[in-house]
Amino acid sequence: MIELLCEGHDAAYELGNVRNLFLPYVKEALVLETVYDGKVAKAYLKKENTLLQEATYEVILVGDEIKDKKALKEALKKAVYDTLSAYTHRQMPWGILTGIRPTKLVHEALKSGMSDEAIDTYLEEAYKVSPSKRILMREVAKQELAILSKNKPEEVSIYIGIPFCPTRCVYCSFTAYSLEQKQKEVEPYLEALFKEISFVAEAKSGVPIRSLYIGGGTPTSLNEDQLERLLAHVEQSFDLSQIEEYTVEAGRPDTITAEKLRIMKAHGVGRISINPQSMNQKTLDAIGRRHTVEEIIEVFQTARALGHDNINMDMILGLPDEEVEDVAYTLQELKKLAPENITVHTMAIKRASRLREALRDDEASVHLTEGDKIQKMLSLCEQEITGMGLAPYYMYRQKNMLGNFENVGYAKPGTEGIYNIEIMEEAESIIALGAGAITKIVYQNGERIDRIPNVKSLKDYIERIDEMIERKREGFLKYQ
Repeated sequence: MIELLCEGHDAAYELGNVRNLFLPYVKEALVLETVYDGKVAKAYLKKENTLLQEATYEVILVGDEIKDKKALKEALKKAVYDTLSAYTHRQMPWGILTGIRPTKLVHEALKSGMSDEAIDTYLEEAYKVSPSKRILMREVAKQELAILSKNKPEEVSIYIGIPFCPTRCVYCSFTAYSLEQKQKEVEPYLEALFKEISFVAEAKSGVPIRSLYIGGGTPTSLNEDQLERLLAHVEQSFDLSQIEEYTVEAGRPDTITAEKLRIMKAHGVGRISINPQSMNQKTLDAIGRRHTVEEIIEVFQTARALGHDNINMDMILGLPDEEVEDVAYTLQELKKLAPENITVHTMAIKRASRLREALRDDEASVHLTEGDKIQKMLSLCEQEITGMGLAPYYMYRQKNMLGNFENVGYAKPGTEGIYNIEIMEEAESIIALGAGAITKIVYQNGERIDRIPNVKSLKDYIERIDEMIERKREGFLKYQ
């Protein structure tokens, strides 16, 4: 436990995030005093009345209120970081960075004309980012910018949410409902969704669509007739003739049939996900998956046979009781399948997940993976996946990630997921449909973003679909 005290500033939230990075490595009650005296930022780590560590940073002010506040917070964060790093003998891979989009810093630096060497120095000195993460940031940022540079001012991307899954995985916190419990709501949901799709198609008639992503939940939880009707309605509603990317997140192998794969191919879906998370059966059983490793392989091979040539596969590091050897086995099995994309997620303990509830109850059967082990898993993934001819192309971070690490998408050249980059970097308007979906209208290259949310509740979405449509109508008129 580390009690945080603040004097002369209002950066408690930001400093708390930095402090939290070190909490797993502190086993005693300590007090962290942070002070700004008008000239310097100071941090003192104490046990009772004994000073254990301290650090001081000069605050360089420029007279701009926003920039001055940022300079103060960055100096305080570095003082806190240095103090806790010295005490725990730990350096965090991302230094003082706690935001979800670290590559934005590199985007700005590249656009200003900074060299790779200058960017590297900047990230080290200003944010204390480790060498490996600095390299990753630069590689990903360049891939992202190459795709974002092709955005057109008038175009949008579309997201359609299907909030149903056959079962709920222990780590999941998305808007998703068990199909067993909500089977009767599927048809009313689709009816409401079709209505929203029709409205958006009419309201945005003539607006080019760069990417369309159907996610969830698990869209292939829909039966074959329902999936056919959904994709047919999308095809009839939107002009997809110039679309660059059309993705359906098939996800769970136990929801995918040969007929569903044929339906997707027939309606022009060019990219799908088949997400094992792990290729170890004991892990699949532990996280609530109702399928076998053999079914993953069979579904993948069926997709290939039916002409699906751009397939993403997700894996998660830090799943309960998995070791580095388990991750190595998953990578070996994925290498045999040779998907075009592999997305590596680090486990995040979400507030709304069953795993968080289990941890809160202190269940003896739940064991989280330590940060050092996660680092070994990430290094192994980077080595093996780049060895398959895939390169990192997008990255994001989440709160409560094990070891304070990241999620990275790898792709074969030319198969990068456009929607993934658009949603992470917020450089293009994304119109989102379905329960819990949030439309984001982007202006001025991302400097201003306005949101139009849909209600999360399945029941509310169905009953209040006219209100959701009216929200969009008013939003579209306001932001024209």
